[in-house]
Amino acid sequence: MMLLKTKNLKFIIKTLVLLFLCQPLFAQDGNTNPKTKFKVDGVAGVVGDYLILESDIDKFLFDIKSQGQSSVDITPCQVMGKLLEDKLLAHHAIQDSIVVNDAQINSEVDQIIDRFAQQLGSIQKVIEYYKKDNIAELRAELFAIRRDIRLSESMNEKIITSVDVTPDEVKSFFESIPEDELPTFGVELEIAQIVIEPKATDEERQRIIDRLNSFRSDILDNGSSFATKAVLYTDDAASRGDGGFMTINRKTPLVKEFRDVVFGLQEGEVSEPFETEYGFHIATLEKIRGDKLEIRHILLIPEVGKAQEEEAKDKIERIKKRIEEGELTFDQAAREFSDEKETKYDGGVLVNPVTLDKRFELNKLDPTLYTKVNNLKDQEVSLVFNDPSRTGKTRYKILTVKNRLEEHKADYSKDYIKIKDLALREKQIKAISEWQKEKIEETYIKVNGDNRDCEYVSNWLKK
Repeated sequence: MMLLKTKNLKFIIKTLVLLFLCQPLFAQDGNTNPKTKFKVDGVAGVVGDYLILESDIDKFLFDIKSQGQSSVDITPCQVMGKLLEDKLLAHHAIQDSIVVNDAQINSEVDQIIDRFAQQLGSIQKVIEYYKKDNIAELRAELFAIRRDIRLSESMNEKIITSVDVTPDEVKSFFESIPEDELPTFGVELEIAQIVIEPKATDEERQRIIDRLNSFRSDILDNGSSFATKAVLYTDDAASRGDGGFMTINRKTPLVKEFRDVVFGLQEGEVSEPFETEYGFHIATLEKIRGDKLEIRHILLIPEVGKAQEEEAKDKIERIKKRIEEGELTFDQAAREFSDEKETKYDGGVLVNPVTLDKRFELNKLDPTLYTKVNNLKDQEVSLVFNDPSRTGKTRYKILTVKNRLEEHKADYSKDYIKIKDLALREKQIKAISEWQKEKIEETYIKVNGDNRDCEYVSNWLKK
């Protein structure tokens, strides 16, 4: 148990998203003053081929404050220890030939430069401020910083990826915690919902299908360009500029209906119109490159009128009334009427995407959801509200709290998933600690100046 407490800083700083390292040069928060400068006043340490500057420590602490976080309990010595850890990870990621995604890093660099330009007024001002000769030089420096971050993260993931805990280990971990040190968990809710979506009329749906069929015929019979039609007509803004083009593989997150169609196509084939939760599509397979498919698609979304929206709202109001009058249970109504396939067959019960169980910590709920359920009593039904989908489609919902667990000390049976997560975290810390101990001995490391007076958890001074 002592290891978890001693090394807790690793996770505190991780939750601050490596504010300096992940947001280089200066914090990117909108409230940050981009003209705050730091003096480069010496080398604080060396890890392999990496230097840590004294100013890096100051920037880290400054960025924590600029993001609205308190740095009172985080000392320069702790930050130095964190920077040493990250440089060690990055150094050995290179030694282990770990490959990072350059395209992803370039995209991140673009976002950083755009943010800097918004803060300073223009890209040219960013270049001048950092005393670079041109944008290419600035990009190269940012790319190197972001690449080191990705290397560090990838090496860390490699160390812990195979670490797991057994039920016996979870139980032993829990029993090792003194009674007066058991963590307290806040109020948790089990929430269920019913979703009713306005439906386009049969005539509108058929109009969309007919239009897609006309596109398909024009492409197959007259040699028209699929890409041009996508640019002109698709409702998918994300792929419109590329003529509906996408590169996908089996791991690409796609809705089932879309995946089933595109992976069943032959090169050059154009699909019949098919429906997904987003609307109606046609798709074509242009090229197979190894495990990747190069495809294009056109999406058309049927229009839903005010009459259909009112009809959907009236329907869910009637459902709510039947539940409140005892004619139906919430569970029965969800199974019979809800339009959300992911939850309806489990009575509308929501699954926490972070923990994968059915409990949500009240103080971590999305603010919109929080206001809807905070004051609900068990089994009480919320007011009807519109919660638009990812694509902006109207969705009417009602919610209920199936169960409320008040703030409480950790209980092995009630809180098994959370306790397992803590046990796993401690085991991961041990794995990283053992890896660090081995790599520190075989890596060139030098800590300079006052940083040698720090009390580090790891043997960075090689005493």
